[in-house]
Amino acid sequence: MVKQDRSVRTRQTILSAAARVFEERGYQMATISEILTAAGVTKGALYFHFPSKEDLARGVIHAQDQVLPVPARGYKIQELTDTVMLHAYRLQTDPMVRAGVRLSLDQQAQGLDRSGPFAYWVEVVGALLDEARTKGELLPHAVPSEVADILVGSFAGVQAMSQAVSDYQDLLTRASNLLRYVLPGVTAPTVLAALDLTENRAHATAAELGLTPHAPTP
Repeated sequence: MVKQDRSVRTRQTILSAAARVFEERGYQMATISEILTAAGVTKGALYFHFPSKEDLARGVIHAQDQVLPVPARGYKIQELTDTVMLHAYRLQTDPMVRAGVRLSLDQQAQGLDRSGPFAYWVEVVGALLDEARTKGELLPHAVPSEVADILVGSFAGVQAMSQAVSDYQDLLTRASNLLRYVLPGVTAPTVLAALDLTENRAHATAAELGLTPHAPTP
């Protein structure tokens, strides 16, 4: 058990180091040597867990796809809102999430399959919208799969713009604005009037789940 725990810690150390290097350098420019130095592990230990740079990148991308369960709300659309705002909060505060997003949006990452996170989030958002439709929270014309596709694609653009303009400092505001302008087009008016679409949902949901910002790694 001790050996297994040590292996898990080593894997996490390598992933965290890879995330820092990928976020700073991008996929193409990042090297195994840089990641080894950042992780402080042997080459054998790294290759035991991740046989290639592509495997490392996939590990980082997968790590940012872990949806934390938002507690049940009175409306599924509020759960959707809180899920989106929580992801924005994690992108601001969690280096692993930031690195995963950068890799997902890195058009220079030749040979790396970046489709996974988009398909994953479309599925997550689509499932919430399906439940919202069942509960009568959506307007009749709203197709959950199409709305999910639009939301995920738009949020990816908002993330990229926020990173370029303010290094994610304004992401919560931008994410809130996205929801305030998109959701009225698909949400029943009585439900819409009861929603909280402000950026405060990010901090409130994070506090509810006991999340705290990750301390910078020296």
